[in-house]
Amino acid sequence: MSENTKTVTIDFGDGRVAKMPVLEPVLGQSVIDMRTLGSGYGMWSYDPAFLSTAACESKITFIDGDKGQLFYRGYPIEQLAEQSTHLEGAYLLLHGELPNKAQKEAFEKSIKYHTMINDQLVSVFKGFRRDAHPMAMLTGIVGALAAFYPDAFDFKSPEHREISIHRLIAKMPTIVAMCYRYTNGLPFMYPQNSLDYASNFLYMMFATPCEEYVANPVISKAFDRILLLHADHEQNASTSTVRIAGSSGTHPFSAVAAGVACLWGPSHGGANEAVLKMLAEIGDESKVESYVAGVKDKKYRLMGFGHRVYKNMDPRAKIMRTTCYEVLEALGKHNDPLFKLSMKLEKVALSDPYFIEKKLYPNVDFYSGIILRAIGIPNELFTAVFALARTVGWLAQWQEMIGEADLKISRPRQLYTGYSLRDYVKLDSRK
Repeated sequence: MSENTKTVTIDFGDGRVAKMPVLEPVLGQSVIDMRTLGSGYGMWSYDPAFLSTAACESKITFIDGDKGQLFYRGYPIEQLAEQSTHLEGAYLLLHGELPNKAQKEAFEKSIKYHTMINDQLVSVFKGFRRDAHPMAMLTGIVGALAAFYPDAFDFKSPEHREISIHRLIAKMPTIVAMCYRYTNGLPFMYPQNSLDYASNFLYMMFATPCEEYVANPVISKAFDRILLLHADHEQNASTSTVRIAGSSGTHPFSAVAAGVACLWGPSHGGANEAVLKMLAEIGDESKVESYVAGVKDKKYRLMGFGHRVYKNMDPRAKIMRTTCYEVLEALGKHNDPLFKLSMKLEKVALSDPYFIEKKLYPNVDFYSGIILRAIGIPNELFTAVFALARTVGWLAQWQEMIGEADLKISRPRQLYTGYSLRDYVKLDSRK
């Protein structure tokens, strides 16, 4: 960020005129610096949901929605998805640069060292109902981790910050898999640190104690790619939640637990689950045209199309589309009725002027849900998998915020429209 000589003038209509400096980003829109508006002029800006407000300065992720671009630390997501891995992407997000060979090996070794969770957390799992939603369990277990690592409160120590980050990146696959196993009455499968990050998760999900399990390399690669593509996405609701919670100086695991809770919202992390519900509602290829007509008549919603930020094709969706074909081919499910239905829906929607004019292109959720279902991950676990992927971004954003020299606790303002001053009315006098 840089400040130039450009300013924006605000005339308050009472003789006062404010000149607000304009801050220039490396990429993206210029930002009016409003920090002196409250203290210097006794006014606040009004921006519900912060849709036009830059609440922080960040060097981590950049999105150009009009061009359909996503960069991690300046690297296009397409290049990373093709050539990198989730853990290498995690290192990049956390440290700002791709690791050299020694750094990569040390980072992966540290992550593997921390994959186990304290055995007492098994008792915490047993306190949940078997039919509890995985996100409810995940929120509770991640929050409970803070009780086992009080040293993480010393977040001013770079060493403690790094250990905390590595611990949570390592333990999230273990916890998410345990949520699945507990819900289904299956014995917990502990990590196998000889496996890579994605294969280890698949092992903990689907292995049994009575026979050998070897993850399909095509599936492992596809799952790793899903994690990488979802690792960070600028200042979305859950990332902002982690930053706000972390600004108070709370335990980093508690801040991430807050992010997990926010992600659970159906408007945020439940989109790929909603795609499969929509496909089930359509039911058959023959009903696609009538469903699309219903969407245009506002009778139905077209899930998995369009995006709050992207006004062009979601760059992650292009990658997921190719990955979707690879997975279904590897599993012999390329003739899967649900997949064929989804491809027809994609074709019909992309050829319809209504959706083209509104730029309602398939997004990453449209394809990721189909892939996760094909792998064998149940719909109700989709958002927990999303949280597993996004943990890296949450921690990178938390680390960046904690390192700010002028860190302040978040304190949004409000436009109060309630009653003005009133006198207390005694109970006998109330109507």
